[in-house]
Amino acid sequence: MSYNPSLDFLNMIKSDVSSVSVRHSCISKTTSDSNSIKKHTNVAKADVDKNSAGVIAVIDTETNWRDEVMSIGVALADSKTFKCTDTRYYIIDPEYRVGGIYSNVLHYRDNGERRLSCLEVTLSRSKALQEMKRYLTDNGVIKIFAYNAKFDLGHLRELDDFEWYDIMRLAAYKQYNSAITESMACCKTGRLKTNYGVEPITRMLTGDNYYCEVHNAVYDAVDELRIIELLGHELSLYECAKIN
Repeated sequence: MSYNPSLDFLNMIKSDVSSVSVRHSCISKTTSDSNSIKKHTNVAKADVDKNSAGVIAVIDTETNWRDEVMSIGVALADSKTFKCTDTRYYIIDPEYRVGGIYSNVLHYRDNGERRLSCLEVTLSRSKALQEMKRYLTDNGVIKIFAYNAKFDLGHLRELDDFEWYDIMRLAAYKQYNSAITESMACCKTGRLKTNYGVEPITRMLTGDNYYCEVHNAVYDAVDELRIIELLGHELSLYECAKIN
Protein backbone atom coordinates (compact mmCIF):
# COMPACT_ATOMS: atom_id res chain seq x y z
CA MET A 1 0.00 0.00 0.00
CA SER A 2 1.20 3.54 -0.79
CA TYR A 3 0.74 6.43 1.63
CA ASN A 4 -0.08 10.08 0.90
CA PRO A 5 1.60 12.22 3.57
CA SER A 6 -0.39 15.28 2.50
CA LEU A 7 -3.68 13.70 3.60
CA ASP A 8 -5.84 16.28 5.35
CA PHE A 9 -6.49 14.65 8.69
CA LEU A 10 -8.17 17.76 10.08
CA ASN A 11 -11.32 16.70 8.25
CA MET A 12 -11.47 13.35 10.05
CA ILE A 13 -14.40 14.19 12.33
CA LYS A 14 -17.49 14.55 10.24
CA SER A 15 -20.58 16.20 11.66
CA ASP A 16 -23.07 14.49 9.47
CA VAL A 17 -23.45 10.74 9.70
CA SER A 18 -24.93 9.22 6.59
CA SER A 19 -27.77 6.82 7.09
CA VAL A 20 -27.57 3.45 5.47
CA SER A 21 -30.73 2.79 3.52
CA VAL A 22 -31.99 -0.74 3.20
CA ARG A 23 -34.08 -1.62 0.20
CA HIS A 24 -37.26 -3.48 0.92
CA SER A 25 -39.34 -5.21 -1.71
CA CYS A 26 -42.89 -3.90 -2.10
CA ILE A 27 -45.41 -6.67 -1.60
CA SER A 28 -48.96 -6.27 -2.85
CA LYS A 29 -51.41 -7.57 -0.30
CA THR A 30 -54.38 -9.41 -1.72
CA THR A 31 -56.77 -11.75 -0.01
CA SER A 32 -56.88 -14.04 -3.02
CA ASP A 33 -53.18 -14.89 -3.13
CA SER A 34 -51.95 -15.29 0.44
CA ASN A 35 -49.43 -17.97 -0.53
CA SER A 36 -47.75 -15.58 -2.98
CA ILE A 37 -47.59 -12.88 -0.30
CA LYS A 38 -45.95 -15.30 2.13
CA LYS A 39 -43.39 -16.35 -0.50
CA HIS A 40 -42.38 -12.77 -1.32
CA THR A 41 -42.28 -11.82 2.36
CA ASN A 42 -39.85 -14.64 3.07
CA VAL A 43 -37.61 -13.53 0.16
CA ALA A 44 -37.57 -9.94 1.39
CA LYS A 45 -36.78 -11.10 4.95
CA ALA A 46 -33.92 -13.24 3.64
CA ASP A 47 -32.44 -10.21 1.84
CA VAL A 48 -32.62 -8.08 4.99
CA ASP A 49 -31.17 -10.86 7.14
CA LYS A 50 -28.30 -11.24 4.71
CA ASN A 51 -27.41 -7.54 4.87
CA SER A 52 -27.88 -7.40 8.64
CA ALA A 53 -25.63 -10.42 9.16
CA GLY A 54 -22.82 -7.93 9.58
CA VAL A 55 -20.21 -8.85 6.99
CA ILE A 56 -17.62 -6.19 6.20
CA ALA A 57 -14.72 -6.18 3.75
CA VAL A 58 -11.16 -4.90 4.09
CA ILE A 59 -9.46 -4.15 0.79
CA ASP A 60 -5.83 -3.46 -0.06
CA THR A 61 -4.27 -2.66 -3.43
CA GLU A 62 -0.76 -2.74 -4.82
CA THR A 63 0.22 -0.67 -7.84
CA ASN A 64 2.82 -0.99 -10.59
CA TRP A 65 5.44 1.53 -11.73
CA ARG A 66 2.71 3.37 -13.69
CA ASP A 67 0.49 3.74 -10.61
CA GLU A 68 -1.94 1.19 -12.05
CA VAL A 69 -3.53 -1.43 -9.81
CA MET A 70 -1.74 -4.74 -10.29
CA SER A 71 -3.25 -6.68 -7.39
CA ILE A 72 -6.22 -6.46 -5.02
CA GLY A 73 -6.67 -8.31 -1.74
CA VAL A 74 -10.03 -8.75 0.00
CA ALA A 75 -10.66 -9.99 3.54
CA LEU A 76 -14.22 -10.57 4.73
CA ALA A 77 -15.05 -10.45 8.42
CA ASP A 78 -17.87 -10.56 10.92
CA SER A 79 -18.72 -6.97 11.85
CA LYS A 80 -18.90 -7.72 15.59
CA THR A 81 -15.92 -10.00 16.19
CA PHE A 82 -13.85 -8.75 13.21
CA LYS A 83 -12.65 -12.30 12.70
CA CYS A 84 -11.67 -13.09 9.12
CA THR A 85 -14.20 -15.38 7.44
CA ASP A 86 -12.92 -15.49 3.85
CA THR A 87 -10.32 -13.99 1.52
CA ARG A 88 -9.98 -13.35 -2.18
CA TYR A 89 -6.92 -12.29 -4.20
CA TYR A 90 -6.97 -10.75 -7.66
CA ILE A 91 -3.91 -10.28 -9.89
CA ILE A 92 -4.62 -7.81 -12.68
CA ASP A 93 -3.40 -8.70 -16.16
CA PRO A 94 -1.63 -7.13 -18.03
CA GLU A 95 -0.90 -4.46 -15.38
CA TYR A 96 1.10 -6.82 -13.16
CA ARG A 97 3.47 -7.52 -16.07
CA VAL A 98 4.72 -3.92 -15.90
CA GLY A 99 6.24 -4.65 -12.52
CA GLY A 100 6.33 -2.59 -9.36
CA ILE A 101 8.18 -2.09 -6.13
CA TYR A 102 6.47 -5.12 -4.55
CA SER A 103 6.33 -7.43 -7.57
CA ASN A 104 8.61 -9.88 -5.76
CA VAL A 105 5.82 -10.73 -3.30
CA LEU A 106 2.98 -10.80 -5.83
CA HIS A 107 2.70 -14.59 -5.40
CA TYR A 108 3.78 -14.62 -1.76
CA ARG A 109 2.79 -17.60 0.36
CA ASP A 110 3.61 -17.86 4.06
CA ASN A 111 3.77 -21.45 5.27
CA GLY A 112 4.07 -20.38 8.89
CA GLU A 113 1.59 -18.76 11.27
CA ARG A 114 0.39 -16.26 8.65
CA ARG A 115 -0.51 -18.92 6.12
CA LEU A 116 -3.62 -18.09 4.10
CA SER A 117 -5.81 -20.38 2.10
CA CYS A 118 -7.47 -18.12 -0.44
CA LEU A 119 -8.64 -18.11 -4.01
CA GLU A 120 -6.12 -16.41 -6.31
CA VAL A 121 -7.32 -15.42 -9.76
CA THR A 122 -5.62 -13.58 -12.62
CA LEU A 123 -8.05 -11.48 -14.65
CA SER A 124 -8.31 -8.29 -16.65
CA ARG A 125 -9.22 -5.26 -14.54
CA SER A 126 -12.80 -5.10 -15.83
CA LYS A 127 -13.45 -8.80 -15.20
CA ALA A 128 -11.75 -8.69 -11.80
CA LEU A 129 -13.87 -5.76 -10.62
CA GLN A 130 -17.05 -7.35 -11.95
CA GLU A 131 -16.26 -10.57 -10.11
CA MET A 132 -15.29 -8.66 -6.95
CA LYS A 133 -18.52 -6.66 -6.90
CA ARG A 134 -20.49 -9.87 -7.28
CA TYR A 135 -18.45 -11.51 -4.51
CA LEU A 136 -19.04 -8.60 -2.12
CA THR A 137 -22.73 -8.31 -2.95
CA ASP A 138 -23.33 -12.05 -2.61
CA ASN A 139 -21.81 -11.89 0.87
CA GLY A 140 -24.02 -8.95 1.90
CA VAL A 141 -21.15 -6.46 2.11
CA ILE A 142 -22.11 -2.78 2.29
CA LYS A 143 -19.08 -1.34 4.08
CA ILE A 144 -15.49 -1.47 2.78
CA PHE A 145 -12.53 -0.60 5.02
CA ALA A 146 -8.96 0.21 4.02
CA TYR A 147 -5.88 1.77 5.57
CA ASN A 148 -5.47 5.21 3.99
CA ALA A 149 -8.70 4.40 2.16
CA LYS A 150 -8.60 7.43 -0.14
CA PHE A 151 -5.70 5.82 -1.98
CA ASP A 152 -7.50 2.53 -2.53
CA LEU A 153 -10.86 4.09 -3.40
CA GLY A 154 -9.09 6.50 -5.75
CA HIS A 155 -7.72 3.51 -7.66
CA LEU A 156 -10.97 1.52 -7.54
CA ARG A 157 -13.68 3.95 -8.60
CA GLU A 158 -15.74 0.99 -9.81
CA LEU A 159 -16.53 0.34 -6.14
CA ASP A 160 -18.02 3.80 -5.52
CA ASP A 161 -21.41 2.28 -4.72
CA PHE A 162 -20.09 0.81 -1.48
CA GLU A 163 -19.48 2.80 1.72
CA TRP A 164 -15.77 3.33 2.34
CA TYR A 165 -14.10 3.85 5.73
CA ASP A 166 -10.51 4.73 6.60
CA ILE A 167 -9.01 2.57 9.35
CA MET A 168 -6.14 5.04 9.75
CA ARG A 169 -8.50 7.78 10.92
CA LEU A 170 -8.95 5.85 14.15
CA ALA A 171 -5.67 3.95 14.40
CA ALA A 172 -3.49 7.08 14.14
CA TYR A 173 -5.35 9.10 16.80
CA LYS A 174 -4.82 8.83 20.54
CA GLN A 175 -8.54 9.41 21.11
CA TYR A 176 -9.21 6.02 19.53
CA ASN A 177 -5.94 4.12 19.94
CA SER A 178 -5.17 3.39 23.59
CA ALA A 179 -1.70 2.12 22.64
CA ILE A 180 -0.60 5.68 21.82
CA THR A 181 1.14 6.97 24.95
CA GLU A 182 1.55 10.50 26.24
CA SER A 183 5.25 10.39 25.36
CA MET A 184 4.47 9.97 21.65
CA ALA A 185 4.47 13.18 19.62
CA CYS A 186 0.97 14.05 18.42
CA CYS A 187 -0.67 16.95 16.63
CA LYS A 188 -3.30 19.07 18.39
CA THR A 189 -5.93 16.91 16.69
CA GLY A 190 -4.55 13.86 18.50
CA ARG A 191 -2.95 12.33 15.42
CA LEU A 192 0.53 10.90 15.67
CA LYS A 193 3.04 13.16 13.94
CA THR A 194 5.00 10.21 12.54
CA ASN A 195 4.96 6.42 12.32
CA TYR A 196 1.25 5.81 11.78
CA GLY A 197 1.45 3.37 8.88
CA VAL A 198 0.26 -0.24 9.05
CA GLU A 199 3.61 -1.58 10.24
CA PRO A 200 4.28 0.77 13.20
CA ILE A 201 0.64 0.73 14.29
CA THR A 202 0.55 -3.07 14.25
CA ARG A 203 3.78 -3.23 16.24
CA MET A 204 2.31 -0.76 18.71
CA LEU A 205 -0.94 -2.68 19.16
CA THR A 206 0.60 -6.14 19.35
CA GLY A 207 3.91 -5.39 21.07
CA ASP A 208 5.60 -7.42 18.33
CA ASN A 209 8.53 -5.31 17.20
CA TYR A 210 9.50 -7.93 14.62
CA TYR A 211 6.28 -7.61 12.63
CA CYS A 212 6.84 -6.58 9.02
CA GLU A 213 4.20 -5.68 6.45
CA VAL A 214 4.31 -8.12 3.53
CA HIS A 215 3.08 -5.68 0.84
CA ASN A 216 1.13 -8.50 -0.75
CA ALA A 217 -2.43 -7.18 -1.16
CA VAL A 218 -4.33 -10.06 0.43
CA TYR A 219 -1.91 -10.49 3.36
CA ASP A 220 -2.02 -6.74 3.96
CA ALA A 221 -5.84 -6.76 3.88
CA VAL A 222 -5.86 -9.42 6.61
CA ASP A 223 -3.34 -7.43 8.66
CA GLU A 224 -5.41 -4.25 8.32
CA LEU A 225 -8.46 -6.19 9.49
CA ARG A 226 -6.40 -7.24 12.50
CA ILE A 227 -5.85 -3.57 13.35
CA ILE A 228 -9.63 -3.08 13.49
CA GLU A 229 -9.88 -6.09 15.79
CA LEU A 230 -7.06 -4.89 18.05
CA LEU A 231 -8.49 -1.36 18.35
CA GLY A 232 -11.61 -3.00 19.74
CA HIS A 233 -14.18 -0.39 18.69
CA GLU A 234 -17.71 -1.10 17.59
CA LEU A 235 -18.46 -0.61 13.93
CA SER A 236 -20.60 2.47 14.60
CA LEU A 237 -17.56 4.43 15.80
CA TYR A 238 -16.11 4.30 12.28
CA GLU A 239 -18.75 6.71 11.00
CA CYS A 240 -16.26 9.51 11.65
CA ALA A 241 -13.90 7.72 9.26
CA LYS A 242 -16.35 7.50 6.34
CA ILE A 243 -14.87 8.99 3.16
CA ASN A 244 -17.69 8.71 0.60
